Amino acid sequence: MAGPSVETITSGRCLVARVSGEMDYVTDVVFRPQLKELLSRGDRFIVLDLSGVSFCDSAGLSMLLGAWRQADDSGAVLVLACVPDPLRRILQMTGVDQILRVYETVTDAEAVAD
Repeated sequence: MAGPSVETITSGRCLVARVSGEMDYVTDVVFRPQLKELLSRGDRFIVLDLSGVSFCDSAGLSMLLGAWRQADDSGAVLVLACVPDPLRRILQMTGVDQILRVYETVTDAEAVAD
């Protein structure tokens, strides 16, 4: 299995970041700097495509909230798309889905940016 990664593409007015791998306390040291760098680019609308996330624990949830907070502080909008069912349940159970906007697809999320 490949290690954790964040691959980005620019799509219209959005920056789409495809997050892959496990988001947990072990990969925190990989993901946190990548997300911080991603957010420092100055894009105004960022979609995190989580379709490649195979696992997420509380450290991963903390990373997502930290990224949202950093985006919000800089005046950017960060949303989630393609959230796997297990992670979607965690977002709902913790109430994080009330903070982070979640879209079924990247296309749905991009439509909001226009």
